[in-house]
Amino acid sequence: MKSWWSSIWPPVVAVLFFLIVWQAAVWMFDIEKFILPAPTAIGHEAISGASGLMEHTWATLKLTVIGFAIGTGIGLLLSLALHRVPFLKTALYPLLILSQNVPTIALAPLLMIWFGFGMLPKVIVITLVCFFPVAVAALDGLARTDRTMMNYMQMTGATPWQIFAKLELPHALPSIFSGIRIAATYSVMGAVIGEWIGSDRGIGYYMMLQKSGYRTDRVFVAILVIVLLSLLMVGVITLLEKRLIRWNRKH
Repeated sequence: MKSWWSSIWPPVVAVLFFLIVWQAAVWMFDIEKFILPAPTAIGHEAISGASGLMEHTWATLKLTVIGFAIGTGIGLLLSLALHRVPFLKTALYPLLILSQNVPTIALAPLLMIWFGFGMLPKVIVITLVCFFPVAVAALDGLARTDRTMMNYMQMTGATPWQIFAKLELPHALPSIFSGIRIAATYSVMGAVIGEWIGSDRGIGYYMMLQKSGYRTDRVFVAILVIVLLSLLMVGVITLLEKRLIRWNRKH
């Protein structure tokens, strides 16, 4: 308990200090609400508009979880294929890296044209931002397998599946979860980008709607919800990691 508190109180104090300075600056310089609302105004709007915001939050969360699950699955399968077939890794890994030079937000309009304004193009956007960190982290973890242990298992007659299940996968799990945590954060961003381009619900849609009405306080509320959703996704992955990798004290 003491260790947990010692790690959590510095950022809490930093955030509180930032909010106090923000509140004081708005009050001292009499900044217009539509330019920069005070934290108290944002908090009041978050509480008073919570019921109307829940529908948008749930829509974004559902979209995020679906896209994250698909992106993570594709990333893991792709990394396994590239790891098991060296030729595929040589041929596709450079293309995998190059694909990240294209901004996802630039692809979103094309996906809307090709697949319409339903859930599918938004799920594809989330999948695109999630699969890369998972694939790269998993490949890196699998490549770092202890060669001495692998040679020993091969000499004892272990099958490729036994080597993978007993040595390669457990050894790669910390790296895999590092990539999954990054993907969990990106998944919320991908959902919001998809909703910006075309949607009738969700936090991204809510932000665009409030921006048009110069309701900056509500835009900040939406940003707060995005941060909380990202923390929720990362928190769930971290708990799952601790359950699956009890032996790894570092993680």
